[in-house]
Amino acid sequence: MENYGSFDFLKKIYYERMAGTEAELKTAQIIIQECMKNHVEAHLEEFEIDAYHIKEATLETSANRYEVTGIGMSGSTSPEGLEAPFVVMENLNQMKSADLEGKIVFLNMRIVYSSYKVLCEKKAAGFICCSGSLYDDRKNTDLEWMRLRPTFYQFGKIPGVCIRMMDAQKLLAEHPEKVRITLIEEEYRLPSHNVVATIEGSTYPDETIVFTAHYDSVRFSKGAYDNGTGSATILELLSYFSNHLPKRTLKFIWCGAEELGLLGSKAYVANHQEELKKILLCINVDMTGVLIGYDCACCTTQMSVVQYLDYFGKELGFPISVKQGVYSSDSTPFADNGVPAISFARLAPRGGSEIHSRKDVIDFLDEDVFYATCRFITAFSERLISSVVFPVEQGIPEKMKEELDYYYLRKERNNG
Repeated sequence: MENYGSFDFLKKIYYERMAGTEAELKTAQIIIQECMKNHVEAHLEEFEIDAYHIKEATLETSANRYEVTGIGMSGSTSPEGLEAPFVVMENLNQMKSADLEGKIVFLNMRIVYSSYKVLCEKKAAGFICCSGSLYDDRKNTDLEWMRLRPTFYQFGKIPGVCIRMMDAQKLLAEHPEKVRITLIEEEYRLPSHNVVATIEGSTYPDETIVFTAHYDSVRFSKGAYDNGTGSATILELLSYFSNHLPKRTLKFIWCGAEELGLLGSKAYVANHQEELKKILLCINVDMTGVLIGYDCACCTTQMSVVQYLDYFGKELGFPISVKQGVYSSDSTPFADNGVPAISFARLAPRGGSEIHSRKDVIDFLDEDVFYATCRFITAFSERLISSVVFPVEQGIPEKMKEELDYYYLRKERNNG
């Protein structure tokens, strides 16, 4: 199967592409140009996202001042800051039984939904979370920028800051009775964009298969692996099918603002409810191309698709691990709206290529490995697209509906 040069696309978008920025919009315009080179029209679909600007973020004790970043969308303290009793919480059970009212709470982890909910319920005054490793090289490691998602601040806003793990060690060794945090942020709305291209089906034009991948990255990351490679993979698929016209209609969606909570794909399904009735399958690609890694697929579908895809991998001699489940990427909003969805990825093992930091670089990607994954996804997709009767059963099985409820926090797991 011929390659269409999509690996080279990675070099064109090898820069930080945070949602809502000019760099994200620049990338969207480059994607449109790439589609036009394949004689496929593409357009932008705008949606709004919550955004913020941190003006000041500090953490002080009576003895030290620590480097921190502010937690975006967590509100602000007064200009003079917030001084309050300091408590350390090591796990969720401890938080649920502790008196946190009016206190600044240290969490020995990233801020997560369950912990933030308890902070709000317990009327904590502020919080400190931590990031990184005790072994980080401070000069070559960025202090992470975190933000709350809408599912968090539905409970309210509690000012928070993030500290390096190595500084957290020093902070806790002080045993301070009180700390002072200052967080001054401006909150507003910004536009982000999905890029949408369509190839009309020749035989069954009213039946649609959607291909998705996100093209935004996080702060400090050039996002070569996450998710420049996924964006390049569906560009390769578009190139192939523009030269091998499909029997069914294909829609390619490069989603914006995935890193902020799948906002691009959520916006797409919200704005295209009538169209969803014609969509038979969503195929999402989230990270491919790492030399040290393994290919996998997560199917939010009936088990028959898992078995079919596993069989197809064995038939072609392509080593792919397939499971039924919910994958945290742009396939999930489609599945949550009743569209069967598959997410393909080539994941790196522990110690391999990293994401969400300056370490996500092109150096650990391999062109041959990238195209091997592209060829498999293309062959699988073409087989489905060309089928006389589309073999993927429509609808989402009850087991997967329950998993989607857990994913979207509509239900809590009973771990007892």
